[in-house]
Amino acid sequence: MPVYRFQLAPEGLMTRRQLRAHGLRPGGHDPVGEIRWRRGRAVAYLYDVARALPVRAMTPGRWRAHEAMMRARRTCPGCGVPRDYCIPRSLGVCLICAAGAAA
Repeated sequence: MPVYRFQLAPEGLMTRRQLRAHGLRPGGHDPVGEIRWRRGRAVAYLYDVARALPVRAMTPGRWRAHEAMMRARRTCPGCGVPRDYCIPRSLGVCLICAAGAAA
């Protein structure tokens, strides 16, 4: 698999994020190259744009699953109240419960 330096990939190859920004997905195809930076410690795989497929539309069932997942991320396990923000993983509870535990 060819390896390219940062910002030196040829035209027609994109990373997953670049494909997604154009409304595309790899479509099950293996990467055709990679970009390495930070002295080889960081890697991004490249996919052929010609073989990419359009992103699948969200179905009503997927939307329900997504909403349930986000509701679970916003519900505090300490007090059980859904908040307007995602519960910080570093605290494990909402900010109000964390402030009460610190006092």
